Amino acid sequence: MTLEQLVQAIKRPRQVVILVKAGAAVDTIAGQLAALMEPGDIIIDGGNSQWTDTIRREKEYAVRGINFVGSGVSGGEEGARFGPSLMPGGSTAAWASLKPIWEAIAAKVDETTGQPLMGAVPGKPVTGGVPCTAYIGPDGAGHYVKMVHNGIEYGDMQLISESYWLMKLLLGLKPPEMSAVFSEWNQGDLNSYLIEITADILQQKDPANPRKYLVDVILDTAGQKGTGKWTSVNALDMGVPAPSIAQAVFARFMSAEKEKRVEANRQLKGPKFTYRGSKKGLIEAIRDALYCSKICSYAQGFNLMQKAQEEYHWKLNFGEIAMIWRGGCIIRAGFLQKIKEAFDRNPNLSNLLLDPFFKAKILKAQPNWRKVVSLAAQAGVPCPQFMSALSYYDSYRSASLPANLIQGQRDFFGAHTFERTDQPRGNFYHVDWPEAKRPMVMTAGAGK
Repeated sequence: MTLEQLVQAIKRPRQVVILVKAGAAVDTIAGQLAALMEPGDIIIDGGNSQWTDTIRREKEYAVRGINFVGSGVSGGEEGARFGPSLMPGGSTAAWASLKPIWEAIAAKVDETTGQPLMGAVPGKPVTGGVPCTAYIGPDGAGHYVKMVHNGIEYGDMQLISESYWLMKLLLGLKPPEMSAVFSEWNQGDLNSYLIEITADILQQKDPANPRKYLVDVILDTAGQKGTGKWTSVNALDMGVPAPSIAQAVFARFMSAEKEKRVEANRQLKGPKFTYRGSKKGLIEAIRDALYCSKICSYAQGFNLMQKAQEEYHWKLNFGEIAMIWRGGCIIRAGFLQKIKEAFDRNPNLSNLLLDPFFKAKILKAQPNWRKVVSLAAQAGVPCPQFMSALSYYDSYRSASLPANLIQGQRDFFGAHTFERTDQPRGNFYHVDWPEAKRPMVMTAGAGK
């Protein structure tokens, strides 16, 4: 069947989904389809396209009366079998047409608990429950939210890997012992798809050598497809502090430096350290560090989306976004139900750390969080995300930071001006630093 025959065979308004590699391939296929379609038809890009490309495409096809929808899709193989999480962006008219289909094929969660509902037959939509899809917003909003989802996913995976590494190096636990720990964690606050599969991975024997565990023979170089990097770059572009997500990306970059790390290991030595405390106590502390760091990582992701809606004139429903991530997608977790409840309590919540539930959790667990970060530093065990998340938390809760000295340095070498603590915000000053006895000069307008 030719593409033209395919298009002609579809009932109007036509709805065609394309799933190809982001970039030029999307433009090529969408262009070929659009040439055969009519006003009112819909092209849906279900790949991981960059949201700025989706904004461009939506405008381009709208002129011709064709609706272009950028829909984030998450779920992997299991999502394909039992329903994914779907994040559509585009016109409200296109969403009205797609809504019955998207709600039918999306993953479902229990209305009360938020727990995923799994179908008995792969490929057959789950009936009942709340569908894990909702209209995200205009043009590129759906792909943007999917990008942030992937950035958070990078963070979750890095945090879990650091937890595994600490148990391995500080406690000497074997894969099946760690599998049991993760299985236990999956019954509580950390219940999630990624924790669940981590427990499964750690008990898998090597098919090539059943005397070994597969995780021990997998090369320690993690790949990536770019969405985590996009999230981090966008955070930098918009001036949003998202160090935990960025650190997860940098950790993958570092893992790729395998040969250099092997050589450095021969020359650079760390501390000699043996942990002699309670095994049970440290496992509990690692669990708390993981949970607290996870809160910070998600807080950064939601802050990024809050900034993006200002930048792109969207109106995002953050409680609804948390809701559609509860099933189908890779980061699905019971934790997301608590985020939904946080935004239900306060739709204008400026940071998840300020929600009463999450604030109480961190206040209770932070001694263990600090203990784990301290032990990791003493032992020379790399835990970049645990450390970054704790630094983010301490920075965010600090009314004062050492940036006053930085601004003094900038004014000294570049006359970039500074504001004063004893004067109203918006008044900027400059000092002739080599001869500081001269009077300060007040500069109108914004500083540099």
